[in-house]
Amino acid sequence: MGLVMMTLVGLIATGSVAVGGVVALVNTAIGLTLYIVYERVWAGISWGRHGES
Repeated sequence: MGLVMMTLVGLIATGSVAVGGVVALVNTAIGLTLYIVYERVWAGISWGRHGES
């Protein structure tokens, strides 16, 4: 659903389905990458945890 909506936004902004699709794919790739980095960083933070090493 997110890819479709982002493609529509790109289509409206640029007038091209191809450019809208590329915008949607780039947005998804960046979002996924940042999510993975965020989770790895957050997993390494130990403050606030009790009873775990």
